[in-house]
Amino acid sequence: MTAPPSAVSDSLAHGVGNGYTTATFAPAGRPPISPTTPSRSDGVTSVKRTLSASGDSQDDGDEGRKTKPGVKRACNECRQQKLRCDVVQIPIYQPCHRCKRLKLDCKIDSSFKRVGKRSRNMEMEKEIHELRRQLATQQSPTTAPSPSVKAPPSEAASPRISNIPSQLDQYITSEQAVNSLLDLRSGIDGASQLRSPNGQARQSRRLEGITLTPEQVDEMFDRFFAMFHPFMPLLDPATTPDAYFAMSPLLPWIIISVAARHYPPDPNLLPSLSAPISHRLWATLADVPQNYVVVKALCILCTWPLPVSSTSTDPTFMLSGLMMQIAMQIGLHRPSHAQDFARFKEDLREEELRDRVKTWVACNIVSQRVATGYGQPPSTVYDWALVTSASSGTNYQLPEEVEVRLCIERFCNKVTRSFYTNKMDPMGLVREEQRGVMSDFLAHDFEEIECKLRPNTSAGLHFRLSAFFDSPESQDYYSHLSSLWQSTISFLDCVFALDTPRGLLPHASNYILQMIIAAGFTLLKLLNSFFADSVKLAHGRDLFLKTIKAIRTISVATNDLPSRLAEVLAQLWKSGGSGLRDGRGSAKSLENSLQLKVRCRMSMSLVYDSVWRWREEFQAKERGNLETAVKNPTNPDSNFESSASSTVDTGLPSDGLLGDGFGTGSSNLFGETNNEVFDPLSWMLDGYTDLPYDM
Repeated sequence: MTAPPSAVSDSLAHGVGNGYTTATFAPAGRPPISPTTPSRSDGVTSVKRTLSASGDSQDDGDEGRKTKPGVKRACNECRQQKLRCDVVQIPIYQPCHRCKRLKLDCKIDSSFKRVGKRSRNMEMEKEIHELRRQLATQQSPTTAPSPSVKAPPSEAASPRISNIPSQLDQYITSEQAVNSLLDLRSGIDGASQLRSPNGQARQSRRLEGITLTPEQVDEMFDRFFAMFHPFMPLLDPATTPDAYFAMSPLLPWIIISVAARHYPPDPNLLPSLSAPISHRLWATLADVPQNYVVVKALCILCTWPLPVSSTSTDPTFMLSGLMMQIAMQIGLHRPSHAQDFARFKEDLREEELRDRVKTWVACNIVSQRVATGYGQPPSTVYDWALVTSASSGTNYQLPEEVEVRLCIERFCNKVTRSFYTNKMDPMGLVREEQRGVMSDFLAHDFEEIECKLRPNTSAGLHFRLSAFFDSPESQDYYSHLSSLWQSTISFLDCVFALDTPRGLLPHASNYILQMIIAAGFTLLKLLNSFFADSVKLAHGRDLFLKTIKAIRTISVATNDLPSRLAEVLAQLWKSGGSGLRDGRGSAKSLENSLQLKVRCRMSMSLVYDSVWRWREEFQAKERGNLETAVKNPTNPDSNFESSASSTVDTGLPSDGLLGDGFGTGSSNLFGETNNEVFDPLSWMLDGYTDLPYDM
């Protein structure tokens, strides 16, 4: 008698070695051998697998080889229920129909794991027991009754309960708090969900030790789109914060960090977010491959970087390069052929194609501005995808404001490549005999841009700063200095127009800040040289004082780089006579008073050169301490020598509001141990003891 299948499977697992064979099939012409049939002494009978078992095993092996684990295409909700999911992740995240119908939070978390019913129920029982214990304690005779659940001081007893935001205590009753524990989605990806009085689920967002309520998140997003987004119109204001959190773990926190700049309700928010966002940033970049939502996050971060106190710890230029490389790796520079850079075929809709083109344009704009502001070669790629002609199709037509900014940055790129990329010169500078011709051509192009588009003074300032590289013996030397003076005044007038009670100056981008700093050092240089005889000193002096005020207005922390550079400007201004130089001196000093020692940082060489002069005059001679001066800013309009006795209102909170570590000592707000303004200059200029001009 043939054994049943269950007996066969049991015999395969346990029958070997007990003196009986486990084969159930014999060769043709012989009766099958029962599992209870004794084995032959000669050992001819061998253990064989059944045909069905053998076939199933082979099929399982083939299926295992065909299946490639690691690709998650279902959202967390569908994976929890083991249901088919039709969520769309790339290029634009679209929730699945099941989550839309049930009004669930549709998102994909790489660290998500299904929770079994048994463990889930045990966890809820423990938390409900702990919550009831706390309620009993609060309602005891020794404690005044309280209608709300307060978080305990320790997180060891109940981590979820301890993370209930205190701002929501006013409407979270004990019954609602217990009901909130029944929501299985709480705690996933640093988020916890609470219920409002109307029963609607509300989700708070958490990054390391920072927790924001839904109301705070909404406020920060509204603040970003109202005050910061006009400087870089890349994102869609109609998209909800929850949708941004579903798109990327990085982009929404970048938006919140930008909105936290000059945030009066919580001045500590931006300093507290700096380290957690930095950790999230590098963890996200380490995850390969990337999508173009990360590219958008890098665009925003490079436009408004996290605060630093020295250029050596500023990763903005490096991040802009990563931004361009990631964009090209995923094919943003070839928007109509995205499938050539993807593992699967992508059929882009019209709005998706337009968004990819807009993102690629934003990458080039941001990359060019970062390169200009940091005095580095640009990594832009102005190719066919950026040509906005009528023949390119409607999908390639850019918004007018984006197209204008792209045209201006292409001119800045032309200026950089014309003046500062000579391969035959060790510093990359164009030859002196070619400089005049280049200036004339670029001046003609700039006039066309101003006539065709709106006037842009930042591009004009970048262009005219090349006058500091002219030889004093050149024929057009004085006219180029006059053009530089006019460009500086025009740019600062536009900046000061933003300095209103409800203006956008405190929220200006890092590029505008860098150009303001360059304009301030330009005024300092020209008003303390022979050129001061050709301008109105009172007007120039007034512009300089407003420039220092504007820099301090944009500063977001006491010891960040803008506040330090503003202090350097103020000290140099007072040491040079506060713009009251009479222009008398030797012929040699008049010729060399505007020459630069630092000449490898393109149009920003003036800034680096001026900082080096400040080091020679103040730090080398121990005439001042920058850390102490930043805490008590120098008033450039004062006649006193001491910075401690003449301070100005910087618009920043005091050290007590900002917390510990903002300014002095071996470490500061940003976790840095070196308080130099431009750290690379300490070794780049090592050995130079004399300046080529009079101080």
